[in-house]
Amino acid sequence: MGETLAVAPAGINPVRQREVARALRAFLPARSVLWEEEDTRPYECDGLTAYRQLPMVVALPETEAEVQRILRTCSALGVPVVPRGAGTGLSGGALPPGDGVLLSMAKFMRVVRLDPLARIAVVQPGVRNAAISDVAAAFGLYYAPDPSSQIACSIGGNVAENSGGVHCLKYGLTVHNVLRVRGFTIDGEPVSFGSEALDAPGYDLLALSIGSEGLLAVTTEVTVKLLPRPQAARVVMASFDDVQKAGDAVAAVIAAGIVPAGLEMMDKPATRAVEEFVQAGYDLEAAAILLCESDGTAEEVEDEIARVREVLAGAGATRTTVSRDEAERLRFWSGRKAAFPAVGRISPDYYCMDGTIPRKRLGEVLSFISAMEQKYGLRCPNVFHAGDGNLHPLILFDANDAGELQRTEAFAAEVLEKCVAVGGTITGEHGVGVEKINQMCAQFRPAELEAFHAVKRVFDPRGLLNPGKAVPTLARCAEFGRMHVHGGRLPHAELPRF
Repeated sequence: MGETLAVAPAGINPVRQREVARALRAFLPARSVLWEEEDTRPYECDGLTAYRQLPMVVALPETEAEVQRILRTCSALGVPVVPRGAGTGLSGGALPPGDGVLLSMAKFMRVVRLDPLARIAVVQPGVRNAAISDVAAAFGLYYAPDPSSQIACSIGGNVAENSGGVHCLKYGLTVHNVLRVRGFTIDGEPVSFGSEALDAPGYDLLALSIGSEGLLAVTTEVTVKLLPRPQAARVVMASFDDVQKAGDAVAAVIAAGIVPAGLEMMDKPATRAVEEFVQAGYDLEAAAILLCESDGTAEEVEDEIARVREVLAGAGATRTTVSRDEAERLRFWSGRKAAFPAVGRISPDYYCMDGTIPRKRLGEVLSFISAMEQKYGLRCPNVFHAGDGNLHPLILFDANDAGELQRTEAFAAEVLEKCVAVGGTITGEHGVGVEKINQMCAQFRPAELEAFHAVKRVFDPRGLLNPGKAVPTLARCAEFGRMHVHGGRLPHAELPRF
């Protein structure tokens, strides 16, 4: 490689950068190795833009052989590697290392095989979530998990974070809809988890790999389940004059033995932001709305809709509206799926959180979030995968206002710790990344965290794959505990912010 490397950005060792870039350029084409700041800047963060770090080098392989050789090269040089998909993650899981390689899988965009009889699709990790259903539609099939970012997020990222979506209540998360994952360890060793059969021998390493946030292996191929499209689907939109009543109604629906295809909740600030953006037909006078979808045969849907309306009326719904046709059903859902960009129109910045609680505690946690709004002087519209208790509070702030990000972080930390206190978890589908790494100390005991580290060492003894993410060190948790005792808070991550 005869060309001269550009001057390295502050914080990046230019000698190391030159060494790594040259090692990769020995077998990758020039277009596949980026190191100049103007080329690496787009990779400085994922969807959690509060934390940013320029990667030392970006590698963009196009074949599995190139992925394997990149990993072997980085392993030999002792260089950290962070896998990245579409960059839509919301926990900083794809935040690059300033002293390592960001491994972009964006060029792995091929549907390798679709078998309509076996109802499976074999896809590369860069394939968009929604694209799988687009391809399968010709056979009357679809891929069930539907995160709000499904038009952009990649299946590899879904595997890394165990993504869900508005229909996860009935059809499950990514872990329930993937049969097999192939890839490589940091040393370039091929690994395969799961099977196209109903079961695979040995330990269930497939479940271990899904949601592992890129800490164990780099995914290069995923086999997903496909489902027949329901014959019919309709949505009930229910209005409530009190947020607590709406939360209680969620528990009432499930207690009645009804498992809707989707059960989502939005409070008034969220519905107002959404309605101004997409005109979904939401009731702007309601303190909260529920969207409850039934699917199946026409007869099943008709029966379940009637039961749902009865339960919701008994739970205090002031009004219920049933979608009249497919266009209106999609319009109702378009509002929920557009909640995040809609909120982005009314605030310079927002922090999208992700915690999970028992359904029966929903009203209590909503009241807690309201109290936190007053405590920190920040607005917080709320949207929920209410059926499985997955919360997505959206804390609004302005990064140009000194101190607002810090108040936002403290607000978010209190909400996550409240989730743990009521018997829930700090994440439902966004992952831990760097965002929630402190709250892992509240969720798990030292012995449990050490067990997580032990699993990591089996796959990655030197800790080179996505280092510093998801699982905190015991020393960090000890400091977290000391700070809590004295009423302080440990910063989320020792990384540049804005």
